[in-house]
Amino acid sequence: MSERDDVAFPGADARYLTADAAPVGGRLRERPEDFLVEEQPLYEPCGEGEHVYLFVQKRDIATSEVAALLAKHFRVRPRDVGYAGMKDKVAITRQLFSVHVPGKRPEDFPPFEHERAQALWVDLHTNKLRVGHLRGNRFSVRIRGTDMSRALHAANALRTLERLGAPNFAGEQRFGARQNNHLLGALDLAGDAQRLLDELLGPDERHPDMNAAARDAYTRGDYAAAADLHPRTARAERAALLALARGSSPERAVRAVDDTQRRFWISAFQSAVFNRLLRERIEAGALGDLEEGDLAWKHDNGAVFMVRPETLDEPDLRERLDSLAISPSGPLWGPEMTRAEGAAGEREAAALAATGVTLDMMRVFGERSRQRIAGARRPMRVPVIDPDVEGGVDEHGHYVRCAFELPAGAFATVVLREVMKPDI
Repeated sequence: MSERDDVAFPGADARYLTADAAPVGGRLRERPEDFLVEEQPLYEPCGEGEHVYLFVQKRDIATSEVAALLAKHFRVRPRDVGYAGMKDKVAITRQLFSVHVPGKRPEDFPPFEHERAQALWVDLHTNKLRVGHLRGNRFSVRIRGTDMSRALHAANALRTLERLGAPNFAGEQRFGARQNNHLLGALDLAGDAQRLLDELLGPDERHPDMNAAARDAYTRGDYAAAADLHPRTARAERAALLALARGSSPERAVRAVDDTQRRFWISAFQSAVFNRLLRERIEAGALGDLEEGDLAWKHDNGAVFMVRPETLDEPDLRERLDSLAISPSGPLWGPEMTRAEGAAGEREAAALAATGVTLDMMRVFGERSRQRIAGARRPMRVPVIDPDVEGGVDEHGHYVRCAFELPAGAFATVVLREVMKPDI
């Protein structure tokens, strides 16, 4: 996976499912108040246990930054803080965090307060929150730079997605500000530490003004200066540069990067392969269909089943597909992932092979880094639940507000792409 222009949000050029709905146009995230997200918990805390649960409202700050603040506040290790999923930074979001504090209760600590994050309520539970421990997210997003009259177009697009399901692309956020997280993940899996550092720290033709002085200093070999020139929020870059400044090898410099960040790179790599296969499925007009060898996703419980010839003959198959009870799934590649068969399996294997990364590389990476990469299946479409649209005007001008709920792991920006159609 070496082409810089191969994935700048892979899927960004996919055919629209809502082509019959006129574009709304406009812009997102002109201010955090225009992008509201509320996590829908999978379960409620029981009121007892070793884990403090906090329902936190954050504004213009990343989930990982809030987790670091909580670790400092409760004086625990970063790995003792859990959350169910990453939320948008340029937004106002509400989500649960857990903090492992055995033998203590919330009242043993001062209230958690920060200028950009506040705990709305606190409770106790018996287990750590882990990624995926959520039912979904409810979004309310105001599109700016458009006319309120285009709310009708937005309503038409969302009705189509409510009927067909939304393509379940991993959104551009997964690939980072420079849209290269997947490339870093591929290089990390391949064990190519020097190229990874060059990709992470070197000059970037696609974003020539992004931390340009720091990147030039890296090219000169002035690693300490490069670290100082990066903002404090560039934790991965600074960790690697400070290690290089101490004389560490490229391999040790990569290991200096936080494990959470490296897992995010691997996730982006897996998502890039998935997005390519999803784009191909849409182009083939088969997003709402199954073929022999597919692994069908059951939306009620997240299980998959193999599509056999007799499956295709079942009389209620079309009804189950049209009602979004089941959908085709795609790979988030890993050595333990359940694999499709037949032509579908061949396409999935070819998509991985095209990156140059192999399952053996993934196994070795897991053994070397003690970060297990199991792999998983991901549905290729998701339901858009309870959509609502309004147009209006406020002190900032016209807007079109779109509200909807999505299952865990789905991206609102992918739905909004179908509404806005930015390239039309």
